[in-house]
Amino acid sequence: MKKSLLILVAASLTLGSCVSKKKYTAIQLSNETLHGKLDEANRALDACNSKVANMQTSNDHLRDQVSEMSVTNQALLNNVGNMATLSTQEAANLEKSLENIKEKDLQIRSMQDALTKKDSVTLALVISLKSSLGNLNDTDVTINVEKSVVFISLSDKMLFSSGSTTIGPSAKAVLAKVATVVNDKPNMDVLIEGHTDNVPISKDCIKDNWDLSVMRATAITRVFTTELGVDPSRITAGGRSQYVPLVENDTPEHRAQNRRTRIVILPKIDQFYDMIEDGLKKAEGEN
Repeated sequence: MKKSLLILVAASLTLGSCVSKKKYTAIQLSNETLHGKLDEANRALDACNSKVANMQTSNDHLRDQVSEMSVTNQALLNNVGNMATLSTQEAANLEKSLENIKEKDLQIRSMQDALTKKDSVTLALVISLKSSLGNLNDTDVTINVEKSVVFISLSDKMLFSSGSTTIGPSAKAVLAKVATVVNDKPNMDVLIEGHTDNVPISKDCIKDNWDLSVMRATAITRVFTTELGVDPSRITAGGRSQYVPLVENDTPEHRAQNRRTRIVILPKIDQFYDMIEDGLKKAEGEN
């Protein structure tokens, strides 16, 4: 990520001023490479989320097994009262059944604790954001959660003038509130995505909507890192151009919806799995 960030910052700084065609082409190629890496990162995140869903399914399956074993165990205990003696093998089977129940229950509790902690962090983050942002216009700022990932969508009209990459003072006040919450969650990463409509653009130093979306994302990144104290190593900035619209670009209102910037606050998947592994180690220690 650090390497990708350095390449992005170098590209965004170079795009901040008019450059030669040769250098500009090189920068454009770098930008397309970044887009590929962002897609790859999104696919990796989807894969991680799928693993989490599979783990939840496994968790439910283990609970069913524990329930079945508990019934079996109770039946064995009832039989004990009716038996004068237990054979050595029966006693060993009963002891093994009890140990398996205990081990699986500890594993379930470890996974459940990790899921609960992750969900608690996400909920606390959403509450903090909504409290910090206050009564802003819902059409300008929206916050939602998908698969434990928090998405903040900021409208184009609030952030930038038409075709511009310069952030207005009122928009900086909103970004400052978001940065306050982000800085309170140092163990989470931040992805900043620029999105445009499908209307072509060609200006000095802005060749097309790819350029515009990337330059707007990096403009917000600079405000976060140079003015609002967000650690640069936590941020990835990139542009999606016109290719991930919310709605069809068939009316001025719909195009306005598609012109936006998303700030995505991501849980660090490695830390989530570390929580599970720590829980399993503790479970093994208790056996």
